Amino acid sequence: MNKVGRSRSARPRTVIADGSPGSLLRLRAAITVFFALDGFVFAGWVVRIPAIKEQTHASASALGLALLGVSAGAIVTMALVGRACRHFGNHPVTAACAVLVSLAIALPPHMHTAWSLGAVLLLFGIGYGGINVAMNSAAVDLVNALGRPVMPSFHAAFSLGGMLGAGLGGLVASHLSPSWHLAMLAVIGLLVTAATTPALLRHRAPGTPAPSRLVKLAAGAGPAEPSGGGTAAKSPAHGRITGVVVILGVVALCSSYGEGAMADWGALHLDQDLDASAGTASAGYSLFALAMMIGRLSGTTLLERLGPTLTVVGGAFVSAAGMLISALAPTLWLALVGFTVMGLGVANIFPATIGRAGTLAGPQGVATASTLGYGGLLLGPPVIGFMADWLSLRTALLSVSVLAALAGVIAWTTRRAGEARTPQVAETA
Repeated sequence: MNKVGRSRSARPRTVIADGSPGSLLRLRAAITVFFALDGFVFAGWVVRIPAIKEQTHASASALGLALLGVSAGAIVTMALVGRACRHFGNHPVTAACAVLVSLAIALPPHMHTAWSLGAVLLLFGIGYGGINVAMNSAAVDLVNALGRPVMPSFHAAFSLGGMLGAGLGGLVASHLSPSWHLAMLAVIGLLVTAATTPALLRHRAPGTPAPSRLVKLAAGAGPAEPSGGGTAAKSPAHGRITGVVVILGVVALCSSYGEGAMADWGALHLDQDLDASAGTASAGYSLFALAMMIGRLSGTTLLERLGPTLTVVGGAFVSAAGMLISALAPTLWLALVGFTVMGLGVANIFPATIGRAGTLAGPQGVATASTLGYGGLLLGPPVIGFMADWLSLRTALLSVSVLAALAGVIAWTTRRAGEARTPQVAETA
């Protein structure tokens, strides 16, 4: 009797999200916090870039090369993190990368050359890329467990965190040096990670793969239909990279190209081409970000009613129309309308494609699609810069419309990809 008592007391107290609503809700809240934290920290860094440039006495080109460290670190790391997630689990890797991101964000203000800045940004990029793969993989697992396409809600949290981080940065910029500001972000990041990690590690999604209705959604079969319960079945492609996953990554690349363009060139377009004031030019991107967050909050409803194919295709063409309006707008107010339309259109393309890649191929699918997707953020700004020098900024921004429309065409023409395996899976449910 005593041996039994000692045996029971020695067991680790691990709470597993076995499908109960309360457990899954707590897990969803924990993952949402990490998405918001990622956006918050990244936006806090972005608003201090001008001050860091002045501190390092870097030229525009040297700063541009240093800033590539974030993208380079993220892209190089993503494939490796996908393997780490499969070996150690998504949740521990998410927590570890959150610690790395929080610590690395405090380093840039202490660098005094562009090369040293690039080195620490490479470290920041490693953590940033890692947490994006890990937390998206964790979100995919939870989506499969819930049986609802709630992936956009996590990305809405990222957008909200970004807005809060940028807002806080704007408030403290004139009162705190970059060193103190980014050190404060590091402390906030570590505290939030410490407070949220126990819940993340105690609760995990059930070990079952995607339910049949989610497999149908992943194959682009259209709106989900209620399933009558039953056994979840594993997608045969799970854990194996297929052509479908690569295509999804290309769609993500086309959408992130536009997001990067808006972040780096949207305000300049309003200022240079439409004579907007500095405040109005800055507000243009805020309007775009707000529209994107609103679009993501409604993303689950769109995915449930329309399915991923129509959601992505419709969003792509709406995004293309929005940038077309903005690039060719003769007046400021019309350009702002275009920014809003583009934000609503582009909102759910990335989360829907990453979610589908994760359902089809697990963490490695998320890593592959994310790597291609973030390639758009890497390529977009310099490509538009070169095109603006050769032609004009208005003309360069039209490339965003072209790629957005291309994403819609690709998503539509490949909507049946992967469907051949699905009926057999669905019949077992």
